[in-house]
Parts: sequence; structure tokens; C-alpha cells
Amino acid sequence: MDISDIVSTEFETVGSEAPVSKLTGKFEDPTVRAVVVTDDGQYRGVVTRRQLSSGHHVPDEKAKNLVWHVATVEPHDDVREVARLMVGGSVQLLPVFKNDALYGVVTADAILETVASFLSVLTVEAVYTHDLVTADPETTLGEVLHTLREHTITHLPVVDEGEVVGIVSLFDVLRFSGREIQKGQGGSPPRFDSVGGRSHGGFGERSGELERMLNLPVRDLMSEPVLTTAPETGLDEAVEAMLTEGVSALVVTAADEPVGIVTKTDVLRVLTVTDEDHLDVQIVGINLMDDISREEVSDMIERLASKYRRLSVLEANVYLHEHKETFRGTPLVLARIRLFTDKGHFVGTGEGYGAAHALRLASNVLERQILEGKEYARTKKHPSNEEKEKLLGWWLSGDSRRR
Repeated sequence: MDISDIVSTEFETVGSEAPVSKLTGKFEDPTVRAVVVTDDGQYRGVVTRRQLSSGHHVPDEKAKNLVWHVATVEPHDDVREVARLMVGGSVQLLPVFKNDALYGVVTADAILETVASFLSVLTVEAVYTHDLVTADPETTLGEVLHTLREHTITHLPVVDEGEVVGIVSLFDVLRFSGREIQKGQGGSPPRFDSVGGRSHGGFGERSGELERMLNLPVRDLMSEPVLTTAPETGLDEAVEAMLTEGVSALVVTAADEPVGIVTKTDVLRVLTVTDEDHLDVQIVGINLMDDISREEVSDMIERLASKYRRLSVLEANVYLHEHKETFRGTPLVLARIRLFTDKGHFVGTGEGYGAAHALRLASNVLERQILEGKEYARTKKHPSNEEKEKLLGWWLSGDSRRR
């Protein structure tokens, strides 16, 4: 099953010189997951919601400074491989190229709509995140931002005395902060490369406004009521609920108590399941691996997982990005290794000349995290052998009938 029928030629785009304020405006639409950045009509990359939340960006900062070089795909690429690239790159939109030119985009929602009827073989229990990170109604917006970044998550349920009373998402934070900054916008602080001195307005005024926003309690920002689901609910029903209601996560409850959360990314991750015995590593930027093989990367991660705590690796993602800097013809490469295990979620990043060097440095960081027990507290239940068999069965047969 390829993506040719679900490619969209309509998508949001900005020029590389567009200001961040224009980007923020694009994300006012909750259906926009990423914005494509172009330069004189040529594709340059994408900007996601998560990037906008990664730090404070002054309104006139250029879009080109936030560009993320995600994987690109083609119309004949398999749905499972595209899902794998989305999960590995932590994005819900990928550019689609045809004849070496930007043709359109494919979104996570389009993939989920296509495969929803197949997912009745699984339940929410098989995929949801069990270790739930929450906030209480008096948690400040600043603390919410810190929690979202620290745990690399996009949704935070708000719980009061054991009851889910709301949920706040990265989208909620961006929409609110963008609206408030525009209301009180008075210009940007002077820059070293600016000409003509300070722009109209003042940084002090907006700095005070920002501080006021960060101190607001999350109860003033959270969405309610909260959409919930149960562990025994069919995964197809959960996906249908998310698509119908226009949300990207459901809080999982049992006996009226919140026990976890299921997101669209969790469902995409199911599509990457294989029947191979060895560890399947999802790699973005595999074309940079001219000095190390996929098997060597898999072996590196397996040795690391078993070295200290006997981790069971449920999923391994590797992201590689080439910088312009070189040393004796070898490019500087950024490597990020992300492991989802039965004992938590670990991430290691390193930069080195060549993929092998960068991956070794990232592996060293990952090893220290595992040794110190510094993890992100996000564990998942892997599908059982029976569920996996059923799942692989419908992929191989292409039969979409409900079982």
C-alpha cells in the first residue's frame, strides 16, 4: 500500500525570510502540523509546532533559522515506511517529491484515515503510554512549558484530586502565547546586526508581558471537557474518535482514574512493527551512513541495552543530519539515538565527523543516561505475539475487513 492516493498538494508554506510572527499565525489553525519553508520557490525544510516551543523566538526572527531538514518521500513509497519516517523524525508531515520537485505533503492524519479500519485487531492497551505525566490546575504556564520540553511530549492532562479536569497541548500554548504577544507587541530588542537602532516599542514591556503569561495557572488555558478512552477499546475506535473530534490524543482511564495517554504518534508506531527477530532500527538520514552499516548500528544499540540494566528495547530511532562543516572531506554529522524501552525513554545526541563517529558519541551519552537512570518515564506495552501476528497478517494480505 503506497501513499499515492493520500498525497495532498495543498499545504501551508512561507518564504525563508518570513518572520516567526507569520509562522505563529499559520499555526493558529489546529490542523496545521508543520509549515513548509521555501526559498525562491525551492524547498528548504519544515518548521513544526515543537520547534516554535523550543525556546523564545522574537517576532522578527527569520523562518530560515528554524528550518528542520526532515526526510522526504515519493508517491510510490509504502505507507509503513512513511509512518516509520514520521515516528523517527518526530513529525506528522513529510514533503513528497515527484521528479525531483516538491509535489505535495503527506500527513499523519491521512495515513491514519487510510489504515483505521485495519486497526480493529488491536486495543488501546497495546500502544498507550502507561506512565502518565500530569499537571494540576494551579501549575503555571512556565512550568507546563518546562514539563513538555523535559519529557519531549505534546500533551499534558490536568488532574485535580484524581480526576482529569482538562488537558493542555503544545498547540494550546502556542496559540495563547502568540495571541497575547501580538496584542502587546511593541517591537523587538535591538540586535548587533541591526541598522538604525531600536525598533518602535520596547523589549521591557513585552518582557513583562511574557513574565505575566508564564505565571498564569494552567486552568486558564486548558481544554475541557477531556476526551477519554479505555484500555480495552479497539484501536480503530480510538483513531476514529481522534480524527472525528479533531484531537491528537486521548486520556486513557480505568475505574474513572487516569492511567495513561494514547496519541496519534503511538498509533503510527504500531505501523512500523516488523516480524524480524533482530532489533529493527528506524533511521532518518540513512544516506549519510557511508562508514557504518544498519546492522552495526543495531548491534551497537543491542549491546548498550544489555550492558547495564538489561533493557528490553521496544523501538529504536536514529536521526542523522549533515552540517556544512567538513574536515578533510568528511562532513560534520549530528546523530540522535532515541530508545523506547520497558524501563523508560532515553535519548542521546552527539556530533562527529562522519556518521560512525557521531553515532559513537551519541551512544556514549545514551550509555551515561542509562547508567544514571536518567530517563523520560515513558514506557509502552509492546503488542503480544498474537497481536503482532494479526497485525502483520493484515499488512501482508491487504485485507481491511474487520476481524
